[in-house]
Amino acid sequence: MKRYIKLLIPIIFGLGIFIIPTPDGVSLNTWIYFSIFMGVVVGLILEPIPAALIGFIGIVLAVLFRVGPAKSGDPDAVISATASINWALTGFANATVWLIFAAFMIGIGYQNSGLGKRLALFLVSKLGKSTLGLGYAIAITDGILAPFIPSNAARSGGTLYPIITSIPSMFGSYPDKDSRKIGAYLAWCALATTCVSSSMFLTGQAPNPLALEVARSSGVTTVDWVGWFIAFAPVGIILFILTPVIIYFIYPPEIKGSTEVVKWANGESAKLGSMSGKEISMVVISICALILWIGSDQIGINATATALLVIIAMIACKIISWDNFLSNKPAWNVLVWFGTLVTMAGGLNNVGFLKWVSTFTGHYLADFSPLSAMIGLVVLYYFIHYFFASTTAHVTALLAVFIVMAQSIPGIDVSMATLLMILPMGIMGVLTPYGTGHSPIWFASGYVKTSDFWRLGLIFGLIYLAIYLLVGVPWVTQIAARWIL
Repeated sequence: MKRYIKLLIPIIFGLGIFIIPTPDGVSLNTWIYFSIFMGVVVGLILEPIPAALIGFIGIVLAVLFRVGPAKSGDPDAVISATASINWALTGFANATVWLIFAAFMIGIGYQNSGLGKRLALFLVSKLGKSTLGLGYAIAITDGILAPFIPSNAARSGGTLYPIITSIPSMFGSYPDKDSRKIGAYLAWCALATTCVSSSMFLTGQAPNPLALEVARSSGVTTVDWVGWFIAFAPVGIILFILTPVIIYFIYPPEIKGSTEVVKWANGESAKLGSMSGKEISMVVISICALILWIGSDQIGINATATALLVIIAMIACKIISWDNFLSNKPAWNVLVWFGTLVTMAGGLNNVGFLKWVSTFTGHYLADFSPLSAMIGLVVLYYFIHYFFASTTAHVTALLAVFIVMAQSIPGIDVSMATLLMILPMGIMGVLTPYGTGHSPIWFASGYVKTSDFWRLGLIFGLIYLAIYLLVGVPWVTQIAARWIL
């Protein structure tokens, strides 16, 4: 019954918006599209059915009503059925969507080759004599994998989770008994450090490149892979170093260290034997991919083309098979999901809704100074994440609207404001047990109590935001901007 209620709410919400009298300056077609869009957003928040299916339904409804294509918000416009379906499919020809899809396939390469597991065990064997060292082993492993595996759920849940959750039981630390001995510390380390790495790299989580695509469709100048890294690097490095230590003092483990973990990691590593040919091939492929991503502008190879080349290389080296490619459900799911969401987000501009929002909000924001308005937008965009069960839904629902709000403020650098809003999308995931892909995995592990999860989320959310505002904003606005924008 609960699922059916969740299914009805987005429908009722969309219809409720539609029956509201159309505001002045908004056409009926624009209002129809906005009603469909908001129904999709509410569906993404509640998720009564798979998120990709929700986006798919939204696109089909827009096609049926022939709203979404350019100029379809004009009351006198005549949109043909062909033009409508062609618009609906534009997201599936989007290079960013295919980059995200390809990166999911690369994650399978790390799992199949065993390279991710070997890396994690190696770091645990070297740093695992102390519990704090284990925290850094978790952080370093995730940091190394983050540029190559854009799904933080796959990275933290697929690679790190099985290894990390094997450790607490050695000390009699279980989810339902003595979790604070060591299990709770390790679980929160894994969650928090993955949030940091998700912001450090453009390919650290799937919503990052999606946000850039939404910004580009709104006419905003964006950054490349290197620009993103430079912009967040000072904050990322500080948080990367401080997170395990802060957790160690705020949420301390009862066990401070033991040699048992090192012995276990060495034993597990010994079972793996020497590096296989697949692992060596994966290392070489990863290094080449990173070089091409970093130097994409100079070399002249698009980032998506590089990712597709990596897939071909992995198949050629037999790291993955064609069957792996075809059966990777998460990758195909994200292709449909993001393909529809990119189209839906772009449709807001096509039908003239964003122009109307800009005019409506401009009057209220005109009195703010550019800097105070910029910081206000960043803070609001950050904490509004409490209402979203996915960063992707957050981006789709609000980024274009926030960009329009920024455009309404006299004297503001819209490209700068947009970058400052989207850089912390990874760290904002620490706020809630549902805020990003890997959060539910660690929440469900049971090591961190529900009350502690919410308390720690707020504490770390505030710490991360404070460091971002004190270090990141001055860095981006005063120094890094000349290199990246």
